[in-house]
Parts: sequence; C-alpha cells; structure tokens
Amino acid sequence: MMREGNSPSQDFAELSHRAGKTMDVILHIGAHRTASTSFQFYMRENARELAAEGVGFWGPLRTRNGVLTGVVPVPGGLRPRKQMKLAKGRIQIHCERAEVNGIKQLIVSDENMIGSLRQSVRDVALYQGAGERMARFAEAFDGRISRVCLSIRSYDSFWSSALAFAVGRGNKVPNAGRLAGFLANRRGWRDVITDVACAVPGADIMVLPYESFGGRAERKLELMLEERIDAPMKSARVWMNRGPQLAELRRIVADRGGDPALLPEGEGRYNPFDASQIAALREAYADDLFWLTAGADGLARLITENGRMKDGETPRTAGQERGQDNDQQKGRVA
Repeated sequence: MMREGNSPSQDFAELSHRAGKTMDVILHIGAHRTASTSFQFYMRENARELAAEGVGFWGPLRTRNGVLTGVVPVPGGLRPRKQMKLAKGRIQIHCERAEVNGIKQLIVSDENMIGSLRQSVRDVALYQGAGERMARFAEAFDGRISRVCLSIRSYDSFWSSALAFAVGRGNKVPNAGRLAGFLANRRGWRDVITDVACAVPGADIMVLPYESFGGRAERKLELMLEERIDAPMKSARVWMNRGPQLAELRRIVADRGGDPALLPEGEGRYNPFDASQIAALREAYADDLFWLTAGADGLARLITENGRMKDGETPRTAGQERGQDNDQQKGRVA
C-alpha cells in the first residue's frame, strides 16, 4: 500500500525496493550506419511481446524526448551539474517504473550516446568524445549498466555510407584531400572501444560486426540478452534509413546548385575511395578485428555468428561484401 502524501518518485522507489532492484540496463550505442535504426524499429514493433518476457526498450523516440536530456549538457540556463542531477533523478524514476512493471533487462538504444555522425565526418575521425560522453551516461544510470553493445563496420563501407548520408544532408562532396584525411587519421574502432570500456568500468563490452549482424535484428537482440529468449521475427528484416544511392545524390547536389560531376560515375551505392584506399581501409579494419580476436586487452569481446570468437578466428571476408550490398537493399534485407 502506498503511503499517503508520497510523491510519484517516492512511490516508485518504495515499490522498487520491494521488487529487489534486479533490473539490468544494457546500452546499445550504435554505431551509426550499422543498422541501428532498423534494430530500434524492430524493438518498437515487438515491444509488447518482449515486455511479457521481462525485456524493456527505450529508443530515440524516448531518449531524445526528455528522458536522457541533460546527461550530456545542452545549451540553456542550467549549469551542467544541475542538468545531470535532474537527468539522474528522471532516469531513476523511469528505471524504477520499468522494474516495478516486471522488466528484468532494459535495452537503451541510441547511437547518439557516443556522439553524432555529423561530428565524426567533420572531425574526419571516429567519435572523438566517446569516452567523456559514455562516462556521463555511466554516472547517470548510477551503476545499473551491465552491458554495452557496439556494432562496428569496415572503414571503407562505414565512411562511404557516412559520407553519402552527409552529402545528402547538405555537406559538400568530399575532394581528394579530404578523403585522404580518413586514411591519415589513426583513430579507429579500437580507440572507441577502449574509451567506452574505460568510461563504463565493470560493464561487459560486446562488439557485434555489422558484416555478420547488420540485417539480423533478432539475432542481435538474442546475443544482447545472452540468448535468454528466442527473439520474435516480426519486422526483423525491415531495413530503415538506407543511405542515398548515387542517382539520388546527383539529384540532391544538382538541386542545391552543386556540380553532380564531382560524384563518381556509375550507379548503386556511393563509394568515393579508390582501390588502393579501399585496401588500406580494409587492412586497418582487419587489424582491429585481430586485436579483438586476441582478447582486446581484456576490455571487450568480439561476437561472431557462432558466439564469442575463439583466439585465431576472424570473420569471413565475404561478410564485408555482404555488408556493403546491404546498403543497396530497398526497404528490406534479403
């Protein structure tokens, strides 16, 4: 029975105390261009069925609409510490409400937690502020985070997709000098993973290659939950937020007065890198996978289609080609 005069937060705190505070929080932090939007759509479509299994979900429709506001300071009249204090209280109330409603594992999915894709393109580097941002989310969830899941993707297809997205949103078509910068900058997935692991100490850092799981939302969910449930297949093959193809990019660039001839010839997906650059970017990705396969210095674990990778194994190279082809799917993944 609720005590008379209690605030909503006090009521939920009391109920949560009775429930034993057993809920784990699993952060799915993207990255961008690795089918995160498709996964979030899948989770929303199956929210009711998953809730019956004790699995809750917060996606961008919720996280960017007030729940996480202030964890990373936003412009306004409040100081950053005050914003964080309010955010922590808000998150606590929502977590307690979920726990009281029977949620045992809460998946919070928002690729902007590690930074914006636009900023990464502008910096010509992967998520330079990821460590600081994730430390703030670790503080905001106050010790509840048990696992952090990150999808990674081969640099040639990741940056090609990111640049297509950026050009489609108004950025200039990158010239040769700017493209060379993506090869010269040494910050990669290994650095991002290291930053995240240091920012959320004690959490299980799970790395899911896009080449294996980009079009398999249900399998991604099962792995996040350590296969506690058989994930539903409804909307598991819907493909959302597909990058613009060359024909569409030419039209966009021409409509805003640019020169579409700056884009590569041909049709299909946009890939601004030449053969030697693609080879170099793939080699850098292979180095990251080797580091992960060797144990990632104890910071993270690499997951393959058959579970955790054994030392000496690497993902099939054919999977990288499949990941690129997926950008060309119209609405659904084969």
